[in-house]
Amino acid sequence: MAVSSLDGTISSSDFCAAASAFVERWKMINTRLPPWSWVPYPESPWIASNEVKGYLSLESVCLLRFNEEKHEEASHVEKQESCCEETVEPMDKALLVQRYGHDAHYYDFHIVYSTIYRVPVLFFRAYYNDGQTLVLDDIQKDLPFITTKVLMETKWTFISQEEHPYLHRPWYTLHPCGTSKWMNLLFLSDASAAIDRVPVERYLVSWLSVVGQVVGLKVPLEMLKHSSQMANSSGIFG
Repeated sequence: MAVSSLDGTISSSDFCAAASAFVERWKMINTRLPPWSWVPYPESPWIASNEVKGYLSLESVCLLRFNEEKHEEASHVEKQESCCEETVEPMDKALLVQRYGHDAHYYDFHIVYSTIYRVPVLFFRAYYNDGQTLVLDDIQKDLPFITTKVLMETKWTFISQEEHPYLHRPWYTLHPCGTSKWMNLLFLSDASAAIDRVPVERYLVSWLSVVGQVVGLKVPLEMLKHSSQMANSSGIFG
């Protein structure tokens, strides 16, 4: 199954197929990382039969609050852990997951399909271990430097707070208005997508590899390599 890379969008049915493949591949490649899961949504009479009835979820990702004062301390801890784990299989640090510290911030990430823009949308929320919600200024301290810079310049157009389409509570989200455009450019710059068809499974991996960087959520290299190998070995690209 493949989707067109000409307009950078994905259909609702293809999104569901991509989500299922993404969950399975994540479990297969990232056995030591928190798992993504598909959360089904009960059918309702006001939801069209062809609409997506669920979303992808990655929850309770624990981020250690990071600032300049703690940089040296965190580096020291990482070095100590590295020495103690020399005989242990190295973990792919695709996610900044820490299980220590009193300033830990927990993040829930949801990938929801937008029927308006026909692209995935990342929703997220952050909270302390006591459940207290973090405000955007606190979240900003956890974000990569480049994200913080953009956020300071265009705070409410870059990251905004909207109602979660399934949970009906305020969550932060990255606005999807430009997603199809840069997804189109992403595939056009890829020689393997020259036939303007890409495997449906590859769409979501490619999308998250870009969007995830905004919030420090990286896709493991093995998933990207696996996705490319799958594309090259399929008959889609001739």
